[in-house]
Amino acid sequence: MAGVLEGKVVLVTGAGRGVGREIALLAARQGASVVVNDLGGASDGEGEGTIDPASEVVNLIRAEGGKAVANGDSVSNADAAARMVQAAIDNFGRLDGVVNNAGILRDRMFHKMSTLDWQQVIDVHLQGTYHVSRAAAMLFREQQSGAYVHMTSAAGLVGNIGQTNYSAAKLGIVGISRSIALEMARCHVRSNCVSPWAWSRLIGTLPAETEEQKRRLERFKQMTADKIAPMVVYLLSDLAAAVSGQIFGVRKNEIMLFSQPRPLRTVHRSEGWTVESIAEHAMPAMQSSLVPMESAREAFAWTPV
Repeated sequence: MAGVLEGKVVLVTGAGRGVGREIALLAARQGASVVVNDLGGASDGEGEGTIDPASEVVNLIRAEGGKAVANGDSVSNADAAARMVQAAIDNFGRLDGVVNNAGILRDRMFHKMSTLDWQQVIDVHLQGTYHVSRAAAMLFREQQSGAYVHMTSAAGLVGNIGQTNYSAAKLGIVGISRSIALEMARCHVRSNCVSPWAWSRLIGTLPAETEEQKRRLERFKQMTADKIAPMVVYLLSDLAAAVSGQIFGVRKNEIMLFSQPRPLRTVHRSEGWTVESIAEHAMPAMQSSLVPMESAREAFAWTPV
């Protein structure tokens, strides 16, 4: 029986380890030829220059009879992103799907965050998503087909403490995805986001000093990276031809569809508003609809099923 990605070519960034690795492996098992991109750096982005993790995944795919090629370029560079796309064309003759998965963490409380902490996370997550997506865009437009899957995070969708840089980048990715979906729909190109909950080396860098932090990490250990891959592969496949511009979450065996910002409540005053009338009338009318001040860990506090 042919896989759902039979004959397709997929580029997966950050695919040497964790979630990206499982996506690349499942895509290959479902028939895709895979460009396995990984810079080979540490979880904070340091130590670039080796493509060993990518090569290991390529060897696993080939050992199972699949087709794959390794790429060790950085998503944070536009020319390097173009080389990733070219690697797909040179080795497999086409490109049908892009998974923007590469990421790093530089967690700091906002008042302690350095410009470097901010810039490096933005460069990999937000700029990286732009560079790789842009490198594939003209090709997708010319062939009148293509699928993007971008990794967002509950840190961006809901908010988290100590992750201003990461949260900003991950919510920015939602904006990129939605705009691509709207602009490229006429070219039959789809773009969706997935917010993954999974144990990975990035999650392994989170603190485990308090009992609550330890319990949280234990919950994450139950959410293995292979649980994320089926949703991503589905979105890359023709089975998802009618699905675009959406945000999904995968948390162990749970799949979520996220809302997107729309007005919750409106108030009108024919004579216009003053500071005082806002305080006296507008805000009391909206009070019950205000979004709670909670972090992602509070919003998703239940044990995954």
